[in-house]
Amino acid sequence: MDLLCWSSVCLLILTFLSPKTLSMRYEVHSGQMKCISEDIHANSMTVGKYFIVNPNDEHHPLPDSHKIIVQVMSPQGTMLHEADNTESGQFSFTASETGSYLACITAVDHKPETTLTIDFDWRSGVHSQDWSKVVKKSQVEMMESSVKSLLDTIVSIHEEMYYLHERGEEMHELNRSTNSKMAWLSFLSLGVCLSVAGFQFWHLKSFFEKKKLI
Repeated sequence: MDLLCWSSVCLLILTFLSPKTLSMRYEVHSGQMKCISEDIHANSMTVGKYFIVNPNDEHHPLPDSHKIIVQVMSPQGTMLHEADNTESGQFSFTASETGSYLACITAVDHKPETTLTIDFDWRSGVHSQDWSKVVKKSQVEMMESSVKSLLDTIVSIHEEMYYLHERGEEMHELNRSTNSKMAWLSFLSLGVCLSVAGFQFWHLKSFFEKKKLI
């Protein structure tokens, strides 16, 4: 394989393994929306954070007009993140499917019209940096809840299996007891039948002897 071909292969591998990063600033006017799309592979970790750039000194609070609505949606339109009337935020999720994910930023309507500058950082891929720092507490709690739910399910399955095992033992013991009783009943029935047959034979013999037939 020549040098040019090796270079192409290496470039392709680096492109596939390198994380996707989208970090830019956008200007959004009051009452208007700006949408950003990102192609993400299934099972890829994705993180993002955003904030409104303060037009004044950073030590001063943002004006009341500087509020945004942020929505992040899957290719099928499922809402993955939503924040209303916020100044900043962050999100993280694992892509459930391959496709174009959409993030829309809407500047809250205000009169007179104001222009907001939004700093938006969106990263995806297995090499996303510091993703754990942007995971919300609620998402951690959701993961903990999912793990607890799985543990409860495992315990429930174990208890159900133990219960079924006990029921199986009880049914086995019942079958064995029933079979034993049926065996005794069969012997008893056979004894009764033989006794009745013997009595009938004796009765008939006595009858014929009285009649002097034998």
